[in-house]
Amino acid sequence: MGGRGTYASGNNVAYTYDTVDKIAGVKVLQGKPGHKGLPEEAHSSTSYIQLHPDGTFKMYREYDKNHYLRFEIAYHPETTIDPSRKPVLHVHEYKPDDFSNRKARPLTAEEYKKYKKYFRGIKI
Repeated sequence: MGGRGTYASGNNVAYTYDTVDKIAGVKVLQGKPGHKGLPEEAHSSTSYIQLHPDGTFKMYREYDKNHYLRFEIAYHPETTIDPSRKPVLHVHEYKPDDFSNRKARPLTAEEYKKYKKYFRGIKI
């Protein structure tokens, strides 16, 4: 997956992630050397998951029909939600024209119920 907008604009580039597993039908990706996190755009899937090295949930991302990242659930410390620095499930919502404006918010009960099948190893 290339730079932001590369695939969405029709410029195919080499894959920089490997599919290492699936959870409830969603591909679990691991970055090749030099690539961390999850891609900012999708080649073909509508969502991806990333796990911590110990196999527990780290991040889930959803992409729109144009392959742009729109929604992310992450599990790590987010002091704007919980100042204790303990990991917390939270959401970032993205707009295709403003990738940097993504203030974190707590996961709702409805979102937790919908997405909990992806939260491998998380005990809430």
